[in-house]
Amino acid sequence: MKTTNYFNTFIEVADDCPVAEGEIPRARNGKVTVASYQFDMILAHPYKYTSDDILFNQYADKEGLAGQARKDGRKAYFQTGRACLRASPLGKRYGWGIHYDAEGRIAIYAKGTPEYDRFSKDPQLQHTKAMRSKKA
Repeated sequence: MKTTNYFNTFIEVADDCPVAEGEIPRARNGKVTVASYQFDMILAHPYKYTSDDILFNQYADKEGLAGQARKDGRKAYFQTGRACLRASPLGKRYGWGIHYDAEGRIAIYAKGTPEYDRFSKDPQLQHTKAMRSKKA
């Protein structure tokens, strides 16, 4: 089974992110977006979920999977490679860094905050950037 999880890592905001400070992603036309779903889930439960949890729950909710179908669906979902949260609009468009603890659980921190600055300079963490939206 493949995974999207990182450990002891901070995903910094993409170099071409259009905002100087973290913005809250909103639903569009009354519909939950990828960014608003991820934001709401992570912000409501910091360090509770892994990247795999967030991505699969988003998929399962969209597909309406429940009960045994949801349990079986997780294994099938991760049989193929999936884009990790480096590809999330949180770090690409909205200015949110993602911190993974030693167990792979995540929390988000807005660019421009002391917490973001602390994590972005922490030598104990691995550092990577969210994927750019445009080619260099």
